[in-house]
Parts: sequence; structure tokens; C-alpha cells
Amino acid sequence: MRDYELMVVFPLEEDKFKTSSDAIRGIINANGAQIKSEEPYGDRDLAYEIKKHTRGRYILFNISAQPEKIVEMDRQIKLTQNILTYLFIRVDE
Repeated sequence: MRDYELMVVFPLEEDKFKTSSDAIRGIINANGAQIKSEEPYGDRDLAYEIKKHTRGRYILFNISAQPEKIVEMDRQIKLTQNILTYLFIRVDE
């Protein structure tokens, strides 16, 4: 298993944030990955407008997963509602 960071930007609305963050945790766990830590970065201005939003709520997930599962998680996250953007990054050892 390799270590990855997943940065996700959610809308500021509390109900959308709650359901979407739970969905992300479910996707990670359903694909056999482990969440090592979860760091909320709070509400921040976006560098550019995304889906008519200028601010977003950031969370950084540190996960451990098999490399082939990242492709499947990426596909499932793309289909998740109420996520502004996200990015997977492999952490070098």
C-alpha cells in the first residue's frame, strides 16, 4: 500500500458539506483504503470561480491505498454531488 494525500474542496453550505464529506469517507473505505488522518483547513477563497462559488471548505485526507484503487476512487469521486474540486497526490517515502 502507498500513501496518498487527497485534498477536497466542498461548498460552504453545511448540509452539502456534511453529506459530501461522508460520501468521500465512504468511497475511501469501500475501496479498501485506510484514512490515516483528516485535516480540516477551513473556509478559504478559491483562486478562481468553480461552479459559481468563490469560497470553499477544504479538507486534506491522508490515506493509504493500493495504486490500482486510486483510479476507481477517482472515478467515484467525479460522480459525487456537491464537490467543487479534488486532487490526489502520491506521498514519496
